[in-house]
Amino acid sequence: MKDHIIKDINLADAGKQRIEWARRHMPVLQKIKEQFENEKPLEGINVVACLHVTVETANLIHALRAGGANIALAASNPLSTQDDVAAALASEGIKVFAIKGETEEQYYECLEEALKIKPHITLDDGADTIALVHSKHLELIKDIKGGCEETTTGVIRLRAMAAEGALKYPVIAVNDAETKMMFDNRYGTGQSTIHGIMNATNILFAGKTVVVAGYGWCGRGVASRARGLGANVVVVDVEPRKALEAVMDGYRVMPMREAAKVGDLFITVTGNVSAIRKEHFQVMKDQAIVCNSGHFNVEIDIPALKVLSKSVDQIKNDVQEFVLKDKRRIYLLAEGRLVNLASAFGHPPEVMDMSFANQALAVRYINEKGRSLENQVYRVPVEIDKLVAQLKLEAMGIEIETLTEEQDKYLHSWTLGT
Repeated sequence: MKDHIIKDINLADAGKQRIEWARRHMPVLQKIKEQFENEKPLEGINVVACLHVTVETANLIHALRAGGANIALAASNPLSTQDDVAAALASEGIKVFAIKGETEEQYYECLEEALKIKPHITLDDGADTIALVHSKHLELIKDIKGGCEETTTGVIRLRAMAAEGALKYPVIAVNDAETKMMFDNRYGTGQSTIHGIMNATNILFAGKTVVVAGYGWCGRGVASRARGLGANVVVVDVEPRKALEAVMDGYRVMPMREAAKVGDLFITVTGNVSAIRKEHFQVMKDQAIVCNSGHFNVEIDIPALKVLSKSVDQIKNDVQEFVLKDKRRIYLLAEGRLVNLASAFGHPPEVMDMSFANQALAVRYINEKGRSLENQVYRVPVEIDKLVAQLKLEAMGIEIETLTEEQDKYLHSWTLGT
């Protein structure tokens, strides 16, 4: 097994400085790290982590390592790696296999290398490790206690596997913890997506019509931040309850075939394929901008866009210009990959503090309980979710109300209603 596959070990010092900056803004994870250092709950456990290699992820890796885990880290997206962070971790003796701009072949080469650690626990952001183990490395499953999944797209894949009886070990859906989903997806994706678009384009949002495809927690966050910058927001969704919620939140709601005609900027956060397709490109304005903040680069039908185009040029960092046969121009950001990570830094550390606190505690839970669980996808235990929220409030210096004995009795009785 190789020690690492990274861009340049000489980037390590810069990465360490940025990791330290993030650490200061992740107080919940630091409390858990201190507890792990004392208790060593992961002593002798091999962990494969397929996550975005960022400063926040580095702090999660430090916490798991403090708990005794032996870790191999690979990137969960070819464009999301921060090369200085990968170098910093490699310089500390952590096995890291990640380079920004990997080809698909290199991506899977890195993941294959990480799996040589022979994991007891897998951590995923998109379920690629679990998919690879189940498709090519069934021999590893006998030693795997369970896994954790970080993002909506991965949870969708895993629930499909479980429904078909194909999932061979239990997985905790860290994404579904309220202190992850509501905050990471809404505030993290909302802010970082806008940051990525601004970095790539420097466009003015005020006065633009921004079309948000998908009104889950990520879509809510993106729509809210775009409106806060003065944009006129249109929401596209297939789920009637979410569409209704968007209407009641004050947004225009319409199908993509109509939104495509009026949008200046399109942002996909659906977790599904081809949210923007050939028929939509055919009616878009000249110089419309399209980008994606979902996990995989399948939400925009890029092959269809290429077929419609007479030329494709990289006109600036993270911006491709597709000149259509009728001379209209459509701009694609970050090759259709996660614009918040490819063109920016991803979620702020204050948000990832809660996500990775859930992740660390879920790893401990899997290590302790994994052998007794069925091969299903589980929500994060509510006591973990509440603990993360309580620790975050304490870190913010916020005290909340507590129930009196009378109130607690009332809530647990069926005879006190009259």
